[in-house]
Amino acid sequence: MSEEHQHHDHSHENAAPAADDAGSQALAEALGSSFAIVKIVMVLMVIAFFCSGFFSVGPSEKAVILRFGKPVGEGSKALLTSGLHWSLPYPIDEVVRIPITEIQKISSNNGWYLTTPEAELSGEEMPAGASLNPAIDGYAITADRNIIHTRATLYYHIDQPIHFVFDFTNAPATLQNLLDNALLFTAAKFNVDDILTRDVAGFHDAVLQRVSDLAEQAQLGISIDSCEVQSIPPRQLQDVFSQVTTARENRNKLLNNAHSYENQVLNQSGAQAASVTNAAAAERARYVESITAEAKRFNDLLPQYAANPDLFVQQTFVQAMAAAFTNVQDKIYLPQRADGKPRELRLMLNREPPEPKPAANP
Repeated sequence: MSEEHQHHDHSHENAAPAADDAGSQALAEALGSSFAIVKIVMVLMVIAFFCSGFFSVGPSEKAVILRFGKPVGEGSKALLTSGLHWSLPYPIDEVVRIPITEIQKISSNNGWYLTTPEAELSGEEMPAGASLNPAIDGYAITADRNIIHTRATLYYHIDQPIHFVFDFTNAPATLQNLLDNALLFTAAKFNVDDILTRDVAGFHDAVLQRVSDLAEQAQLGISIDSCEVQSIPPRQLQDVFSQVTTARENRNKLLNNAHSYENQVLNQSGAQAASVTNAAAAERARYVESITAEAKRFNDLLPQYAANPDLFVQQTFVQAMAAAFTNVQDKIYLPQRADGKPRELRLMLNREPPEPKPAANP
């Protein structure tokens, strides 16, 4: 081998280690940069992880933090009020929000016929069919063994969130069962006419009272605001019930007219009786006053009579005769004789002859 060739091989061997050192250095630098980026990303993820635990509670709600399924805190201390709060992110902690002032509602349709929300919104009911189908149509049985359709909507708000959330697996479902119970139980205590027409308000109040008592016994932690109840006869018998309703309305109309006429006659009779009674009372008062005045007058004259009876009699007689003969042309007065014998009175009935009339001129 020549000297030049040996020198070339020796130079190549020196260049190879230098190239390997540069690659290793570049790789080390790349790995260092990658590790720095990974550290930054991990720090950011940790920060994001903990920042994700911040949550806010609205003014109309409360919240409870569940840590591995158990509430953090005991009793009322477990309730978080409105504002910003922090918890460990899911799945360590879970935030349960509880509306406390918002009105909740729940409906009972077990006693209602088959329908759909779309049909309810559009107002188009599904065909009633020839007869009621117990497999799909709900109903209630009344006290007089009739069938009706009835449903109710209950409005409530949560008073005790801890009881409502943690004492029941599904408190709204429990409340709906209580509403179903109240509706069907109460319907069995009322006659069909009372539910549909005669005592609708009484039936509504009874349903509300029943569900309120059941909710209080179960200690659901709610306050019931109102309950709306709707009841109708079976759709297959709608025409028959309409005829009965029309006949009842006509009967009530006739009874009302009769009562109105009765009241009118009684009022007129009462007015007439009051008028006669008042007139009689006025006449009685007038007569009593006149008798009282006459008695007073006689009592006032009594001392004069007692002092001189003859003179009093003569004066009184003269006054009476003057009043009696005021408009009489000729007056003749015959006093009683002292010896008591009657007087004789002779009257000349011929009057003076009339004056002759003057003769007429020729």
